[in-house]
Amino acid sequence: MLQLARKLLLSTALLALWPSAGVWAEQKVPQELEPWQMLRSLQYVQDSVILGDHSAAEMQTFLLNALDQRLKSVSREVFRDQRNVDAAMIYAMSGGNPATLDKLAENDIDGNFDSRITDALRRYLNGRGVTAGKTLTDLFPEYRQSVLAPYLALVAGNATAQKSAIAALEFYDWARLTAPGTLIEESALRRSIIVASQTEDMHARGLNYASAYARRFLTSPYAGQFADAFVAIAVKDLDSTARAKVMEILSFVDVPRRREIYLRIARRAAIMGRHDLAKTASEQAMALSDDTSARARTLAELYSGLVGVPFGDIVSSIQRIDSIAPTMLSQRDQALREAARAVAQEVLRKPMADSLTQGADLKAVLQPKIDVAVDNEMPQATPAVSKGETMVTDPEFDRFVGQGKSRLDDIDALLKKEQK
Repeated sequence: MLQLARKLLLSTALLALWPSAGVWAEQKVPQELEPWQMLRSLQYVQDSVILGDHSAAEMQTFLLNALDQRLKSVSREVFRDQRNVDAAMIYAMSGGNPATLDKLAENDIDGNFDSRITDALRRYLNGRGVTAGKTLTDLFPEYRQSVLAPYLALVAGNATAQKSAIAALEFYDWARLTAPGTLIEESALRRSIIVASQTEDMHARGLNYASAYARRFLTSPYAGQFADAFVAIAVKDLDSTARAKVMEILSFVDVPRRREIYLRIARRAAIMGRHDLAKTASEQAMALSDDTSARARTLAELYSGLVGVPFGDIVSSIQRIDSIAPTMLSQRDQALREAARAVAQEVLRKPMADSLTQGADLKAVLQPKIDVAVDNEMPQATPAVSKGETMVTDPEFDRFVGQGKSRLDDIDALLKKEQK
């Protein structure tokens, strides 16, 4: 409590030196403040944002820009103070301009900056994180007791995640446990859930991380990524203990977010052919909907109807889907609706002379729909696509089409047997 009180007092005093939000862009950086002092204010504001004060986001942008200007303008003598060296590196790892750290490292003729760390961060911040993983791993024990440690642990976790989920989770655990209640803990928890959701045999561990996140950081602006990763785990074939854990986690979530998560579960389960789960999740979403949430009721109806297309009563399922006005659906769900109708039409088509090949071109027929079915509306559970890369299809949607084609292949096989 004493540490929190000191942090609050210091941040309040520093923030008082800056003007109101409406005139931030017109102000100059107070020249009497050293970089480490400005960093304290930035950290306080960033922590406030992830704890629910989204109005502080504009202040965060201002402070990042102000600290950037200050770091570029100070003399070399300022970095004789280790606190300012640490501030420069933490700034770079907190969403700052990577070029600023590069410039400081290049001009460091006094040896104030550890070139091993600045080189590793340069590679990481320029999109070559995997190549920086070993360096950061080797350096971490040396900096374990420094103020850089939580940030280095978070970066090292990101850099090693592709090679070793276990190593990444160890770094994330260290980061979040040494920086409770901060952006570091929120980021480490969120990324731990993502890694666990993408790794076999780690779903139980992922649910433990999700439980901690749901109780602490649901007001974070990055909570959408948590929801995506949580849903990825929730649709797995979990045992009764894990399923109970899913329900426990959802109990911490407010009604609008819980309804949205149930809808995401229903959509993914419907596409995966998980009939019972899709039905249950749709019913839960429907139960949480009222007159003001017509969209949610519409989506719940769509997803519960989708399950019956390849696996249940196709005719009644299509009738339910057709009763939904396209204007009530997003572009991706309109594409999903049209794909379901196309699959159903192919399945129900009366056998003709060319019936043995009627499923061969289904993917080609549906490809235009697949191209517009990419989910661009919800935050992605995985890191953003790198510049220059494009995401062509929605894997879940593709799987749904494959299930429909599989149904047609089964029909073709029966027809071949009848001809013999």
